[in-house]
Amino acid sequence: MAAKIPHWHSYLQVILSREAVRVEHFQKAENILLIVLERVNAMDPRFIVDYSRNLETLEFALSAAEDEVVMEVPLCIDADALLVQECSGEQSDSEKVTHGNYQMPGSCYLGVPKEGTHLENWTKEDVFSMVSSSESNGHIVPGKVLNLLKELIVAAIVHCKRQSLIKPGELSAERLKEDDMHLPLLVSSGWKMICFNIVPVMRRRQGALKLNNWQEIGFPQSRMGKVTQETDYIPASYYHWRYSTNRSILKLVQIVSTLKGYRLDSLRLLDQVNHENWREGGKKKGLPFHHLKMVLLWATHFFPSPEDWMNLEGSVYRLLVILLCCLVTKNLPHFLYPEQNLFQGDGLDLSSLYPKVENFASSPEHFLKFNFATKENNIHQQMDNGLKDLLHLPAEDKAYWDTAFFDMLLSKFQMYKIKDTQRISAMSSILSKTKTMVNNQR
Repeated sequence: MAAKIPHWHSYLQVILSREAVRVEHFQKAENILLIVLERVNAMDPRFIVDYSRNLETLEFALSAAEDEVVMEVPLCIDADALLVQECSGEQSDSEKVTHGNYQMPGSCYLGVPKEGTHLENWTKEDVFSMVSSSESNGHIVPGKVLNLLKELIVAAIVHCKRQSLIKPGELSAERLKEDDMHLPLLVSSGWKMICFNIVPVMRRRQGALKLNNWQEIGFPQSRMGKVTQETDYIPASYYHWRYSTNRSILKLVQIVSTLKGYRLDSLRLLDQVNHENWREGGKKKGLPFHHLKMVLLWATHFFPSPEDWMNLEGSVYRLLVILLCCLVTKNLPHFLYPEQNLFQGDGLDLSSLYPKVENFASSPEHFLKFNFATKENNIHQQMDNGLKDLLHLPAEDKAYWDTAFFDMLLSKFQMYKIKDTQRISAMSSILSKTKTMVNNQR
């Protein structure tokens, strides 16, 4: 009799078996869009075609959903010559995030200096607004850039269809009517339409982010310099730009892909469960893939040892304990700017999402099969081991946002199989601390 394949690996094998075909379809759709953007570049060289799309391909391969993909269009400009002028007033204060000596910029203007810039192409009326000051002649207006890019894309689509460069039904511009800070285009992948959100981006080398040493734990230091070598600015509103960490996060995920173990497989598996169960096949609003990427980065940070990632089941639980903690405390810190809570303003019902995630952690065998007719409420069993009380601790004391604390949670799920004596000692110490605290509260 053939050996029984564990649920975890059989579930992962189904996901992996579809990945090559999904990527092939994605790249077909991407190539159609690149043809249009090449025509945009021919009409207006200020918009560059970015052919280095390995990061986006990796993200698409990992994600279970195929709803939307970002397509950045870099602007041909010496962005280091621009003046970054932060907005004043309540808007700036509400969007500005500080961690230690490093500040995540809020909304800003990108001004053109009065002298010595060679930015004539960017002081034309179609992208520029005259607002004279002591330092600048005015600002490059993201709303104007978006409107111009939209007009160019429409003209490029018409040209490409007339020249039979794209076939009927391969591309739809119907969503360009939407008023947003990106330009959505629906492109056929051969079996379904993929929405590409086109975003103009300014890339600067000046003022690039510098990571604190603690953030490098779990990541090869030799690779970290490439993560933040540039600063990206994308439209935030008609007049304002904002700092984007999208590429930096993707570069970190790419670094994780080079490390041994089941790190990326745990992300693949958890996102599939999220898509099919917690979001009911994408019908309900749930955790976006961006949130799960952030959980993976924190897991890589808190569990830097290869020993943590040798087992698929244990690897998934390393993401789960962090996710459960974030759901209970209603705080998912941005990996590069931990003072920014990614759950804020996201419209997620965290209270209803938590039991779904805990349900999976408690009874994963009910979910590790491609048969989703079972109702979650019928199989949910609340864990009676003080888990939820423990998960609140990082919100009360930031010292608990630490490897030893998450090791303790792993032990609750019987997923703690670590031989490192220092980690065992640290976990035992924090376990004793929590037991003493609980006893004192009685």
